[in-house]
Amino acid sequence: MTREELWDHAERVYGSRPEYLWASSPNTAILRRGDTGKWFAALLDVPRARLGLPGEGRTDLLNLKCGPELMGSLRGKEGYLPAYHMNKGSWIGLLLEGPVSREELIWLLDISYELAIKQRKGSSR
Repeated sequence: MTREELWDHAERVYGSRPEYLWASSPNTAILRRGDTGKWFAALLDVPRARLGLPGEGRTDLLNLKCGPELMGSLRGKEGYLPAYHMNKGSWIGLLLEGPVSREELIWLLDISYELAIKQRKGSSR
């Protein structure tokens, strides 16, 4: 999946458009829920070497919210990495144009969107 396909899907399905929040990192964008304002995805333009990947240059890493039970099974799969600059217990990273299928990426994006619901005080959710 490309950045453009991701943005198109997010706008069509969730009504969310990418927000570029950092002047020092102009290719880094987040997606947030319209109802809660909570982030459900962050797309970072990261040097390959910082991720321990071979080759030079940069790559797109998509950070998504993820439950601990699912995270354990994903971390061992090709194309998945610990989240970059996010809580590694709640977020997982995946290479946007890597081996993760479009269907799996969209499934995980849906999960992330659902997990980005603000909890009420005292809620067990």
